[in-house]
Amino acid sequence: MGSRRRQQLDLFVPAGPADTVPTTTLPTGRGDIGPAPVASDLAALAGRLPRSVHLGTSSWSFSGWAGIVYDRPASAARLARHGLAAYARHPLLRAVGIDRTYYAPIDAETFASYAGQVPADFRFLVKAHEVCTLARFPNNGRYGTRRGTRNPVFLDPDYAADVVVGPALDGLGDTAGPILFQFPPQDFAALGGPDAFIDRLHGFLAALPAGPLYAVEIRNHAVLTARYAAALAAAGVCHCFNAHPSMPDVRAQVEVVAAGTAPAMVARWMLQRRFAYDEARAAYQPFDRIVDDDPETREALALLCRDAARAGTPAFVIINNKAEGSAPLSAFRLARRVVDLLGAADG
Repeated sequence: MGSRRRQQLDLFVPAGPADTVPTTTLPTGRGDIGPAPVASDLAALAGRLPRSVHLGTSSWSFSGWAGIVYDRPASAARLARHGLAAYARHPLLRAVGIDRTYYAPIDAETFASYAGQVPADFRFLVKAHEVCTLARFPNNGRYGTRRGTRNPVFLDPDYAADVVVGPALDGLGDTAGPILFQFPPQDFAALGGPDAFIDRLHGFLAALPAGPLYAVEIRNHAVLTARYAAALAAAGVCHCFNAHPSMPDVRAQVEVVAAGTAPAMVARWMLQRRFAYDEARAAYQPFDRIVDDDPETREALALLCRDAARAGTPAFVIINNKAEGSAPLSAFRLARRVVDLLGAADG
C-alpha cells in the first residue's frame, strides 16, 4: 500500500461497535470451545445439500448458540476469539459474514488467521469498509469531526483495492467468498439522482481488480431499477438480495435483477419488516430459538439457491439473528427447503 493510501486508512478508521475485537488482540488459538453435537437428521441433510450452496450467519460470536453451534456456553468476546473453528465444523454452516470490516479495515494477517481455522471449501463474505459506500459521513458522534462532511474516498476504486480487496485476498486465499459493498440509505438526490449514482457505481465496479467475486447491497428502493441491473451485469457483479425493511421483498428484487445473469447468487437475510434493528435484538435475545417464522422469505431464498444449484452457480446466503430469532436455526430450515425443492425438481 502506498503512503498516500496508508494516510487515508489512518484517517478513515472510526471506532467500531463495542463488541468488535481489535485486530491486535485476535489470537489464532481456538481455546477449548468445541462444536455442538450434530443431530443425525442435520448430518444427513448436509450430505444432500449441494456443496455449491454456502449458508452461514452474520458473525459467529453469540453465546446463545450453545448446544446449537457450540458445545458449551461462552461469552461473545471469547467466541469472537476462539469460536470460528468450532463454528466451521458444523456441516451446514459453510460460510460466515465478516461484519467488523465494515467499521474498520483489518489486515491480511488477521484474515489469514481466520482462513487457518476453516475447511478448504468454507467461504467468507467480507463487508467492505463503509467509507467506500458513504457519500457523506452520517451526523453521528462515532465519526467525530468528520460527521456530516463529504467523504473524499466515496467510490474510490484505488482505496477499495488497497484497503479492502488486497488484504482480504492475500489473507483468505481460496476461502474468500463475495466482497460486499453495502450502501446504507443516503441522499442520492445530492449525487445527481439515482441514475447518476448508478453510472458512477458502474465506473467504480469496472475499475476494481479483476478476479474476486463482488456484490452490491443497496438500501434505497429508488436505485433498484433496470439501469442498476444492467450496470451490475456489465461489470460482472452480483446484486445482493437482501431481506430488509428498507427494500422490497426478495421476490420483488428478483423481478428487477435476474439472479441467473450473475456469476453467483448472493443474499443476506437480515431483518423482518415490522422491527427496527434494536427492537429485533431485544425481542430475540439470546438468539437460541426461532421466534418469528418467515416462510415467505425462506421460500424466496430457497428458490434462488435451487436455481443456482441447478445452473452450477455458487450460492451464498448469510443470515442474521434478527431474521427469525436464531440465524443458525434459520440456516438449517433453509437448507431443508433447498434440498426439498431440488428433490422435487429431480422427481
